[in-house]
Amino acid sequence: MRIRVGHLYPDYLNIYADRGNIAVLERRAAWRGHELLVEAVGMSEAIRVDVHDLLYIGGGQDREQLLVARDLAAKAEQVVEAHESGAALLAVCGGYQLLGRGYLGFHGEDMPGVGLFPLETVAGDRRMIGDVLLDCELDPGDRQTLAGFENHAGRTRLDPGATPLGRVVAGFGNDGESGFEGCRLGRAIGTYLHGPLLPRNPWLADWLLAQALAHARGTEEAEPLDPLDDALEAEAHAVSAERAKSRGGRY
Repeated sequence: MRIRVGHLYPDYLNIYADRGNIAVLERRAAWRGHELLVEAVGMSEAIRVDVHDLLYIGGGQDREQLLVARDLAAKAEQVVEAHESGAALLAVCGGYQLLGRGYLGFHGEDMPGVGLFPLETVAGDRRMIGDVLLDCELDPGDRQTLAGFENHAGRTRLDPGATPLGRVVAGFGNDGESGFEGCRLGRAIGTYLHGPLLPRNPWLADWLLAQALAHARGTEEAEPLDPLDDALEAEAHAVSAERAKSRGGRY
């Protein structure tokens, strides 16, 4: 199968090795005989709702976020339509913030959001930096842990009833107070976790690929992927998780 990915603003939102997430998706798809076709979606370029099986948006500094915010907000209808049609989505850090209703920067910069995720973000006066470990359950009865690195000033508040990506075991998470990190809405995932995220969390990469393949096939239910030898990935995850437990989430 061909999996078509729309990579939003790769020339602007590309810090913290977030491009590595695309590389992981590409290789894990190829190892199973699938082809990942990545299309950059830049300024004033449309999201092809009828084409993309997965949308990806990475993180950037406030300056880069400010540059893309209004252009992305103008694409809000396309993003929401793609999500409602069953496309998968991964938004990391700055992209996560802009997929909510908006981000108010430290100096008062008002960045409009897409409004897909039920949340708002306001910059705090201290950055939340360190390793993170989460407890997640994307599929009923299948609990997993996510390990990564966070570096953000934004305090993200989920609306009542919104579903977080996971519960914080170690680290700050969305706001350093709620005990939650990220947001999950159907096949859409938003998170602050960098590192990049997917190399040390292959189960999440496979979950996203399975959702994207379901969209490509036109099916509602995602089928489990054939397992791979993830010995190295498991070791990387274990190191990151232990680091989070020992020194994550401290000012």
